[in-house]
Amino acid sequence: MKHGAGQSGETPRLPGLTEAPGPGGAVPKGPVPFLKWVGGKRQLLPELLRRIGRLATFGAYHEPFVGGGALFFELWSRGRLSGPVRLSDNNPNLIAAYEGVKYAVEQVIELLREHARRHDKEHYYATRAARPDSLAARAARIIYLNRTCFNGLFRENSRGEFNVPMGRYVNPRICDEANLRAAAEALRDVRIDTAPFDSVVEAAAPGDLVYFDPPYHPVSATANFTAYQRDGFGEDDQRALAGVFRALDANGVHVLLSNSCTEFVRGLYADFVVENVSASRCVNSRADRRGAVWEVLVGNF
Repeated sequence: MKHGAGQSGETPRLPGLTEAPGPGGAVPKGPVPFLKWVGGKRQLLPELLRRIGRLATFGAYHEPFVGGGALFFELWSRGRLSGPVRLSDNNPNLIAAYEGVKYAVEQVIELLREHARRHDKEHYYATRAARPDSLAARAARIIYLNRTCFNGLFRENSRGEFNVPMGRYVNPRICDEANLRAAAEALRDVRIDTAPFDSVVEAAAPGDLVYFDPPYHPVSATANFTAYQRDGFGEDDQRALAGVFRALDANGVHVLLSNSCTEFVRGLYADFVVENVSASRCVNSRADRRGAVWEVLVGNF
């Protein structure tokens, strides 16, 4: 089912589906990611929405590498998610943040207020070392660390411990109460799982939409950042993901994937529609190497 749609010609649009915010607030307002995420997809939303706009309808929506969830929140705000939604990731600490916002948002807000009140270097590192038991406390810890750590990184060592140093923010926004409540509303009927990405093969049915935003294949030996969880994400994982992409395609599932623009990635998906898109990335130890980079979007529709 290797569709060639979008290789040429104008993309059809659905009512209410604009490519980007326009004058007068053309895009419906809704929750935005409550976690900062390296490689987050907010800037690529117009490109992603343009491709999803090719689908008149789709069934359930699945996002196996949920990260900051930018595409999920945007699709929810636009009313495009008429079927069930499953958000998943293999990182239990990340999933705990989503579950805490979904099930205990007011407790999370109260705890974040306390984190904001006490925020300084000593409190940051004490919180980073802490291992809270309650779901709300686990969620608030991750959100606080994410909002105040260096560059908003989500990185863990081989023991699964968050190990990013504190950032140098003058006045970090630690507790965005309105957005957290809006996110909780969006997550109300969503299934949230700690699960490996290949579990989507059993979960997705023909006509569903799956969006993969995995840790990107490094464009160079010094640009490797795949340690958002203890096991990393190497080339064998990328090959396994391509196999899952093919299995979903064979089952009649609509699949969309983003990754870095490397020969390795393009080779993995040579049988599908691979399109270059430009994105701005700011995580690099050298300021002169930050800026626009090429990425790819891969789809079977």
